[in-house]
Amino acid sequence: LDLMKEAPDLPPEQRAKYLSITLDKAYRLEQLINEFFDITRFNLHNITLTRENIPLSFLLMQLAEEFYPILAPGGKSIHMEVPEDLILPGDPDKLARVFNNILKNAAAYSFPDTAIEIRTRKDEKEKTIHITFTNQGPQIPAEQLSAIFEKFYRLDDARSSEKGGAGLGLAIAKEIVTAHHGTIFAESTKQGTVFSVVLPAV
Repeated sequence: LDLMKEAPDLPPEQRAKYLSITLDKAYRLEQLINEFFDITRFNLHNITLTRENIPLSFLLMQLAEEFYPILAPGGKSIHMEVPEDLILPGDPDKLARVFNNILKNAAAYSFPDTAIEIRTRKDEKEKTIHITFTNQGPQIPAEQLSAIFEKFYRLDDARSSEKGGAGLGLAIAKEIVTAHHGTIFAESTKQGTVFSVVLPAV
């Protein structure tokens, strides 16, 4: 912005380039500020839930559509196997945040031209609903896997500083899942990584 102010005769293409950089940085700053507010609020361990019966397939389909512009340039996609009649009790806005944060991570660390698989199932015996997000990407070492749900932890500082947040997304997801009396965990092999969310069905 200083450069644009001090050199009003910059060529239009350069002005457009610097303006685009400035806008990207402003969006990045806004994202970080929002994440810091979120982690402060969720850190109180007193998350207020507005519970509803959520049509899970509809919620996940909406999120998949929102991720299309992010995934398409790399030839990536989302494949879903979710029963249309599966109902998940919980706070729709906060659980959408959980699934969004997991998808954001899966999208960033997927190989080009691969699909992120979303599958759900209901365990009638345990009265739980299992949601898994599987991506094909580099294996996460065991020592890193145990830390990814910690606040401010980032798998790849260089990549995260350009594209991601402050390493709060998965920590926030864990806080929300815990507030729903559920569990969240990840497993990783040479074939890819699976994030699993297990939530009460009643």
